[in-house]
Amino acid sequence: MTIRILSASVLSLAFALAAQAGPPAPRLGPVELVQPLPSPYDSSADANAAVEQALARAQATGKRVLIDLGGNWCPDCRVFAAVMQLPEVRQFVGRHFEVVLVDVGRFTNNLDIPARFGVDKVAAVPMVLILSPQGRLLNADDLVALSDARAMTPQAVLDWLAKWAA
Repeated sequence: MTIRILSASVLSLAFALAAQAGPPAPRLGPVELVQPLPSPYDSSADANAAVEQALARAQATGKRVLIDLGGNWCPDCRVFAAVMQLPEVRQFVGRHFEVVLVDVGRFTNNLDIPARFGVDKVAAVPMVLILSPQGRLLNADDLVALSDARAMTPQAVLDWLAKWAA
């Protein structure tokens, strides 16, 4: 009896984990990132309005929201931006996420955005928040996984994104 209960619990956990796994990421062949690396963050943008618009689109489409917090001074942020521009990545991300880029300057700008979702401190950038269409933070324990994007392959970045895709 105990073995059956344990087996049912393990099976239930396996189904729960499988349900959380995102769609498989496309396999990238050899890629070259654009040079010079992009400087994607607009310090004059209205970040709060951009987040609100992305959440509204996500509620309409059922996609998740990806908020990329970073700064143009940050090499890892710029590498992440270049990976996001790869055609295969751009298509995959476009199918699964509404994307918002938020300039945090040197950890002094737009800090109300992460705070709104329960993130008290931007410890490293890029910091990526993945939200449900209803605005619930989904990756609270995995916020800075891409903060060393320079040391990651484009495939590793895409695989990380895929695990959070809806």
